[in-house]
Amino acid sequence: MKLTKSIIFILIIIFLFSCKKDDEKIDFTFLQLNDVYEISSIQGGQFGGMARVETVHQELLIENKNTMLFMAGDFLNPSLLGTLKVDGERIRGKQMVEVMNAMNFDLVAFGNHEFDLSQQDLQKRLNESNFPWISANVKLKTNEAAMPFYKEKNGIKENVKETFIKEFVDKDGTKVKVGFISVCIPSNPREYVEYANMFVKARASYISIKDSVDVVFGLTHVKVANDKRIAKLIPEIPLIMGGHEHTNSFNIVGDVKIAKADANAKTVYIHRISYDKKTKKATVKSELKEINSSIQSDEKVGLIVDKWQQILEKEIKEVIPNPDEIIYNTEIPLDGRDTPIRSAQTNLGQIITKAMSFAYDETVDCSLVNGGSIRIDDELLGDITPVDIFRVLPYGGAIVKVKIEGRLLKRVLDYGELAAGTGAYLHRNDVEKVGEKWFLKGKELNIKNTYTVAFSDYLLKGFDIPFLSSENKEVLSVYNPKENELTFDIRKAVVEYLKAQ
Repeated sequence: MKLTKSIIFILIIIFLFSCKKDDEKIDFTFLQLNDVYEISSIQGGQFGGMARVETVHQELLIENKNTMLFMAGDFLNPSLLGTLKVDGERIRGKQMVEVMNAMNFDLVAFGNHEFDLSQQDLQKRLNESNFPWISANVKLKTNEAAMPFYKEKNGIKENVKETFIKEFVDKDGTKVKVGFISVCIPSNPREYVEYANMFVKARASYISIKDSVDVVFGLTHVKVANDKRIAKLIPEIPLIMGGHEHTNSFNIVGDVKIAKADANAKTVYIHRISYDKKTKKATVKSELKEINSSIQSDEKVGLIVDKWQQILEKEIKEVIPNPDEIIYNTEIPLDGRDTPIRSAQTNLGQIITKAMSFAYDETVDCSLVNGGSIRIDDELLGDITPVDIFRVLPYGGAIVKVKIEGRLLKRVLDYGELAAGTGAYLHRNDVEKVGEKWFLKGKELNIKNTYTVAFSDYLLKGFDIPFLSSENKEVLSVYNPKENELTFDIRKAVVEYLKAQ
């Protein structure tokens, strides 16, 4: 009897010591992507690939079950695959949603390029998505009023919320409620979208959620300067996971960390966070991880990626008669990488603008295209095919011929130069700057003269250069090409130009 009581006592002691006491500290992990347009790897398979990202995701889940996967906006558009049709309907990001569903994304933010899609197409992608979306400042504009965007499944509508809450619990029983806020840059005006002030809404959404959670994080899609301003407005946020810029960056404003990964999953950010409920402080350790060929592809996601790549190979032939035809060969890499293409005149940018002049039989004084139209984020080397060019310029669009006053042209050129580092940076043909003066075909620009300029049609919409539009009085005339003209599609103009070299 005494022996039995002793054994029971010992077992109780062992049980009590084996049960860890809640230490009020908890660790969790965030895996951040932003601005991903390609589901497959890029740069000859060297970087990126969503199947590789999923391998990293699974490894982090093994390391810590409290891991969340985020997309900080811009993933439905643009891509060459997205422009193609399947069963008579353009893909428009359907491939990305299918891949992201398989990866079990935990939260995504709207980016401005989500609104490249029509309202109907965006609604389809929302309905197809299994992951939650978040935004405080973008709403669906209707005839009656602005309302939240929503997902509709089986006739049931679920609104996109302004905030999001996730609860974590660890092995010793520590629980923490984590809140998220999100805003999107209002750089893509559409009739069906209403943008509220992103700073006002960021602050208001933080105030609305802060008392319901232990800690709040940001998931934004704005310029880094805007993120810095948000960090000053809400200094209590430990981390803002951002998008919009395509080159990785890490900034600290006060106690707020602001992280952005490289576009197309060339890199991802891994944030390992430790939260102390006693001190109410979150310690964030951030790691920029390169997604390269050393990482094996996840089998499940890889099969979905392969399926869509096969669709691309089949459907592209409906758009380009001979997609695999070798139209040019280069031993010098043509630089379409995102950072150079938005910062300096590259050889690929020169080819595109030369092709624009070529398409108008050299009857223009110069040609200009915004770096943001060039989306391949890669270098072209060796044999080049029409598919390569369509990947370079997935938006397509016409080349318009514009008569413009010299004063406005100078403003445009100055603006494009000052916009280095952004999509508004201008690549140009037959234009150079010597000292402080601009020259067109060797002659100094005269602000009193009238010039004929070939522009990518996007530039005439005033998105990148606010004062450049057909409504400006110094834009004297705009010629919009017909469908049977080479200038109707900038991509086909580049293909024909390279063939002629």
